[in-house]
Amino acid sequence: MNDEDQQERVDSIKPPPATDAHPATGTMSAERLAMKALEARLLGGERKLRRREVAAGAGLSLLSARKLWRALGFPNFGDEDVAFTERDQAALSTVVDLVRSGKLTEEAAISVTRSIGQMTDRMVVWQIEALVEDMVHEQGVTDAVARKRLVNELPALVDALEEVLVYSWRRQLNAGVQRLAVRAEAGLQASEEGREGDEDDAPLPLARAVGFADLVSYTSLSRRMNEKTLARLVQRFENKCAEIISVGGGRLVKTVGDEVLYIAETPAAGAEISLALAQAFTEDEILPEARVAMVWGRILSRLGDIYGPTVNLAARLTTLADPGTVLVDSMTASALEHDERFVLEPQPPENVRGFGEIRPVRLGRGLGKGLVLD
Repeated sequence: MNDEDQQERVDSIKPPPATDAHPATGTMSAERLAMKALEARLLGGERKLRRREVAAGAGLSLLSARKLWRALGFPNFGDEDVAFTERDQAALSTVVDLVRSGKLTEEAAISVTRSIGQMTDRMVVWQIEALVEDMVHEQGVTDAVARKRLVNELPALVDALEEVLVYSWRRQLNAGVQRLAVRAEAGLQASEEGREGDEDDAPLPLARAVGFADLVSYTSLSRRMNEKTLARLVQRFENKCAEIISVGGGRLVKTVGDEVLYIAETPAAGAEISLALAQAFTEDEILPEARVAMVWGRILSRLGDIYGPTVNLAARLTTLADPGTVLVDSMTASALEHDERFVLEPQPPENVRGFGEIRPVRLGRGLGKGLVLD
């Protein structure tokens, strides 16, 4: 009899442990049980599969599966980690089938998958923080207590949040298709306005108005604020920007702290949004004023972001703008000069890093009411 057999025999004749004197150490708290139930609901069941099993079930090598998981933003799991459910395998198979059917190349599939992973990751963090902040404010509890309570609150919200997510995605996809295939006549006519054809951005595909809005004295303000007050200021800034840009028919590309980057399809649309942003922050009783700049030019759109000299010039002009004002460059001014809705005031030439001497133009309100916000 070997050592393992002897140990098994000894274990078999030991009296069973008493259960009435002490509770089992593995008993889960109500909090942990709620977390486990929520996980099963969100993941579509209990974690029963290892990564090799999921990859094999989808007909993939582990290397190919890991590429897709990394694109989604998943952490690394070891061979023995039971981390996946059948829904994970079904999702992996869905992406694989798109490649095998020729609807997507492998490179496109990874890029599209990464877009989903990055956007939903940011969205989930945003939603959780919004719910926690609301609980802290409404229920008068600490941040830590709110985060624990949220586990019990989320099950009642999951279906509604999922429904709105899918609805919004479909609406946004439709809007993207409309911009792609049925460009507005104004956008087509404006695509070459103010251009001579030899600009640095000429090889880039998309003509867009690119704008930046930057809060004045944000850094010094943030140093004097507590966490809660700063969070409300940032949220107010982002909400106001998102509303104005949306009403103006533009797209909010991203926010970075005290700065927002946006685009519009025509010089006039970009100008309307820019003036509305500058006015809104000047009139706001809580937020500081903003410096705003807008440049009409060509860009490259990739990974949900935009690139090119037009973007860089708009960022440089923002730093030159006075609080509460909007600056444009000379080419953008040429595209707007015959539009009575705008007033253009040439400013002294400025040397701008990477661009040499440029001639900024201050953009002001002419005829008309501008953007009307409900």
